[in-house]
Amino acid sequence: MSKTDKNSPNKKLNLTQDRRAFLQKSSLAALSAMLGTDIVHGLSMPKDYIPIALQADFDPMKGKSDGMIIRNEKPWNVEPAPHLLNDAVTPFASIFIRNNGLIPEDVDAASWTLTIGGESVVKEKTYTLDELKKKFKSYTYQLTLECGGNGRAGFYPPASGNQWEEGAVYCSAWTGVRLKDVLADVGLKSDAVYVGYYGKDKHLNGDPNKVVISRGAPMSKALQDETLLAWALNGKDIPLQHGYPLRLVCGGWPASVSGKWLHKLVVRNQVHDGEKMMGDSYRVPKYPVAPGQEVPDEDMKIIESMPVKSIITYPKSGAMFDTSKKLMVQGHAWAGEQEVSAMEVSTDFGATWKKCTLKKPVNRLAWQQWSIELSFPQTGYYEIWAKATDDQGISQPMVIPGWNPKGYLNNACHRIAVKVS
Repeated sequence: MSKTDKNSPNKKLNLTQDRRAFLQKSSLAALSAMLGTDIVHGLSMPKDYIPIALQADFDPMKGKSDGMIIRNEKPWNVEPAPHLLNDAVTPFASIFIRNNGLIPEDVDAASWTLTIGGESVVKEKTYTLDELKKKFKSYTYQLTLECGGNGRAGFYPPASGNQWEEGAVYCSAWTGVRLKDVLADVGLKSDAVYVGYYGKDKHLNGDPNKVVISRGAPMSKALQDETLLAWALNGKDIPLQHGYPLRLVCGGWPASVSGKWLHKLVVRNQVHDGEKMMGDSYRVPKYPVAPGQEVPDEDMKIIESMPVKSIITYPKSGAMFDTSKKLMVQGHAWAGEQEVSAMEVSTDFGATWKKCTLKKPVNRLAWQQWSIELSFPQTGYYEIWAKATDDQGISQPMVIPGWNPKGYLNNACHRIAVKVS
């Protein structure tokens, strides 16, 4: 066996040694990000010490809730059950994981840079993470990120891709600098149309030169106040599996627009044509199509603002309770770029609807909490259906919306079952 054989014991030993050397030179912040939490007494750790939890290969599930559902492990795609999303601000433990490639290991925040270039910048510039933090004012927004394929499991015939149910969505607090402030510092040409991102994630085939995903957004979205170059999630460094140390965050649009492990951003004079911007990737037909129908490329459009939607986060589906007591039902609602104006639930399969108490969003593009106290006329089986309506008067459908090749944008009413005894 050759020493260069990728499966040889020597090769495996070298990889282990390389990883150990990388961990030993990583900063305390980087080690904390890999663990997904602060290292208490971290300043007391001996020099070059590697925390026990990191001595094995990095585990993306470390610190995640026991109720997470693993859809795929290569790449990692994981979602929580809806009842794990009851918090107003989603904690790390309940945030879904959606990756297209392998999580990078060679991450060093101290040497991390972001280069902004492309045809439509006045002059390409490169910033260190520290320069971004010091040169520009930072902002914190609660932003809703939802996978474009959330709810894909509901389509029939089945659409290809991870069979997400209802949990590939969250709303957490992101801290960073506004992309528009950094672009103003770089300088934009008058022909700027789109931005596109490049991350440090690695292709599943191991080819370092093959781009995993490179999507983006039009300038109107890039220049919104809430579009951030973020380095913190819920007040702490972004966990490694969620884009540490720098991520683009564009709330209200498919989460695939919010590129992780961001190291390059291009400003284009055309719609960005990076990986997963073409074909049926995050695109849907411009008109209704029959299930299974092939759609010409020119008749596909890029998904932008996500549709109005809601979930029931309490109680858990299948709950049992006493008919003598009222049941407090809770959840969240969101509507992409719009605001939710009304929230209703039904306990009689949509025959009648009851109005819920609906809170205003903390800021634009944050989801909205809703609640209602229900009583039931008699013992037996019930279903609770939830329906949101946005400020344009558009409501969630009660049935699965129009079929599309990749099963995107399923915003049908969420339903849970309860038994009253």
